[in-house]
Parts: sequence; C-alpha cells; structure tokens
Amino acid sequence: MSTKWKILYFTEKEDQPSEIEIFINSKDERNQAKIFAWLDKLAELGPNLPRPYADLLIDGIHELRIKLSGSQIRILYFFCYKDYIILTNQFVKNTDKVPKAEINKAIKRRETFLQKYTEKILKELNL
Repeated sequence: MSTKWKILYFTEKEDQPSEIEIFINSKDERNQAKIFAWLDKLAELGPNLPRPYADLLIDGIHELRIKLSGSQIRILYFFCYKDYIILTNQFVKNTDKVPKAEINKAIKRRETFLQKYTEKILKELNL
C-alpha cells in the first residue's frame, strides 16, 4: 500500500489562515465537501492524478481543476520533500489560459516556503 501525500496550505505568517483555507471556508457545505474530495484524490495519487482533474502548468507548478457551481476553480500547488504537496493559491478561471500573475504568485510562494523551511531545519541542526 502506498502512503498518502501530505497536503499543507501555504501561509505568509504561521498565525494567519491561508488563502486556501479562507476560500474553502467561504463555500457552502456541499462545495466544501467537493473540494475536500478532490484534495483527498490529490493526496492519494499525487503527481499521478490525471487530466481533467489536475495538470502541470510550468516549472513544477500544478493546478487542481475543480468545477463549483458553474465556476472553474483552480488551486495551484507544488510537490516537495518526498511526500508533501503545498497548496499556494486559488482563483476562479475566466480565460483559456491560467493568468501569469497566478503562476508567478505560486512560484514566489514556493520560493518563500522552501527558504523558510530550509532556515528552520538549519536552526534545528544548529548550522
């Protein structure tokens, strides 16, 4: 049996809710259940989750593709440290292509996350 991927929500500050949490909490119970079902599928299959559920965009940034009440919702994420998926941001997709600003936000948040995580490990190791 394979182990599930661990999903983390990116947050700028540890004591604040993430953009993803705020988004999920703003939805009704039915849509929340749908989002969590898709996140569970992502945790189960990781990079093997196929289209139309997920897609690789660019430079290791992926999108989870969810349709909620007629809206195309995208949650961007990346994989790191063997078994982690970090959800960076979400948006309603209104155009054919994913907006570059959203991809750039995900890339910047990945850099921030990896830098913070590396600093934390080095501190713990007294390096």
